[in-house]
Amino acid sequence: MSKLEKNIVIPQEIILNKIFEIRGQKVMLDRDLAELYDVKAIRLREQVKRNIEKFPKHFMFQLTEKETDNMVSQNAIPSKQHLGGSLPYVFTEHGVLQLANVLSGDRATQMSIKIIEVFVKMREILLTHKDVLMELETIKQKTVSNSNDIELIFKYLKQFEQAKQQELEYQNREKIGFKTKKKDN
Repeated sequence: MSKLEKNIVIPQEIILNKIFEIRGQKVMLDRDLAELYDVKAIRLREQVKRNIEKFPKHFMFQLTEKETDNMVSQNAIPSKQHLGGSLPYVFTEHGVLQLANVLSGDRATQMSIKIIEVFVKMREILLTHKDVLMELETIKQKTVSNSNDIELIFKYLKQFEQAKQQELEYQNREKIGFKTKKKDN
C-alpha cells in the first residue's frame, strides 16, 4: 500500500453529499462510488455484474427512469448525461461494503471503510436525536390539531358577527306602517 493510499483524505461532507434517500433507504450512486474508488463507472458496473450473486436487492438496485428523472429535477444530479447514459445502480451501506470485496485494490478498501464510517455516524446522529425528532413530531401533531380548532373558532366568530350584523340591520331598518309622533314628557 502506497503512502498516498494510506492517507486518503476526503472530507466526510463530500461523502455525505453523495448519499441520497431512495425507496426509503440511504444509498450512493454507482458513478459517485466509482469516482471515490478512483475507477471508471463502467468498470465498477462490470465487476458488479460479474459478481451479481453477491449483491442481493437490499445491497443494490437499479433506479427506474422515473427515479432518475426525479433526481435530475431535484438537482441531486446535474443531468442524465452525468450518469453515463444508463440508469444508475445505487448501493446501500451493505452494498458499499460488498463493493470493497469485489473491487481489488487498497483504495477501494480504504474508501469503503470511510464511507461505512459516514453511514455509521449518520445512524448514530439519528439515534442521538431520536428523542428530539419524536418531540417535534408530537408538537407537529398538536399544531395540526390546534390549527383545526382555531379554524373552527374563526368560523363561529364569523357566524356570530354575521348574526350581529343582521340584528343591527333589522333594528336600523326603515319601519313601515302607521307612525305616531312621540310625546315629550
